[in-house]
Amino acid sequence: MLVLGIDPGTAIVGYALVQKNRNILEPVCYGCITTKPTSKDGDRLCTIENELKKIIEKFKPDAAAVEKIFFFKNVKTVIGVSQARGVIMNALARLNIETFEYTPLQVKISVSGYGKAPKQQVQKMVKTLLCLKEIPKPDDAADALAIAICHLNQRQWGMENGKIKM
Repeated sequence: MLVLGIDPGTAIVGYALVQKNRNILEPVCYGCITTKPTSKDGDRLCTIENELKKIIEKFKPDAAAVEKIFFFKNVKTVIGVSQARGVIMNALARLNIETFEYTPLQVKISVSGYGKAPKQQVQKMVKTLLCLKEIPKPDDAADALAIAICHLNQRQWGMENGKIKM
């Protein structure tokens, strides 16, 4: 199964494709979609949608896992991320990609076994689980890898989106 993990943002959207064959996780591709800070909001959202469509058309993932928005201290930031997340969810729906959502807590537990794990610990586990030589950079791409791993783990345990699958 090939899963597209997405860490939403306005300036940077982390993405990662992780393949699972039997019990082996393999990173296929990861990186970031970046937008220009000088661009208008609508243009930034169009860039995110267009680049995401290119990734989906190239790799044809079986499913997508997107991080849920949890808490932001800055209202301006949460609005921008929410807009980007909406564009991402819409693009996935239009391209008929089955989509699952996970909170940061679910991702941390699934990848590191501890819900309050610091970012560095999660990144080290991503490196270990995917047999990478170094921690993936930038952080947004590493987060997207963790989100994809979370979905593959949840699927294995029959707990997609935190609910037991009957």
